Amino acid sequence: MSTVSRLRAISDLGRRMTRAAVIAAAGIGVAAGVSMIGAGTAAAAPVACLSPGTPNDIQVSDYASCGAQAFEQGVARSAAMDSGTAVSVAQDLGSSNSLATGFGTALSASRGNGQSLALAIGGGIAHSWADDGYATFAVAGWGSGATAEQGGVNCVGPLSFAWNLKTGQTCLG
Repeated sequence: MSTVSRLRAISDLGRRMTRAAVIAAAGIGVAAGVSMIGAGTAAAAPVACLSPGTPNDIQVSDYASCGAQAFEQGVARSAAMDSGTAVSVAQDLGSSNSLATGFGTALSASRGNGQSLALAIGGGIAHSWADDGYATFAVAGWGSGATAEQGGVNCVGPLSFAWNLKTGQTCLG
């Protein structure tokens, strides 16, 4: 595969991953909204972190927290709500995204033009690491864990999914 074809495929993949993340986030928002109707409980306000914008962005609201740090033209984004914790780090043109809800922990890191996405929904732990222009994707729900990194993927629990474009590996808990 030529370099141009590879870059075009990675760019297409990035758009598809971003689209999937937006759909997942919208679904989480709808589920959270439906679950709050009549529940009578208070929830932490969502927090969102972005770097660059600020070199090291850390936000806390009630029990939700996020952090984002980017180096050398990387872009890191994270968001958390309802006691979630999300952290993203990007370096050297990498793009890193994480989202955590309801006691979930999402960790995402990328470098070398890699693209990573970690989603922790309602208590899951998701870890995504991307390098060298490839992409990784990890999603974990309540009581589950998902990891997608250089060495491969790992899923624990029934509500987990991980995918590594570099190795072609996927797992579903």
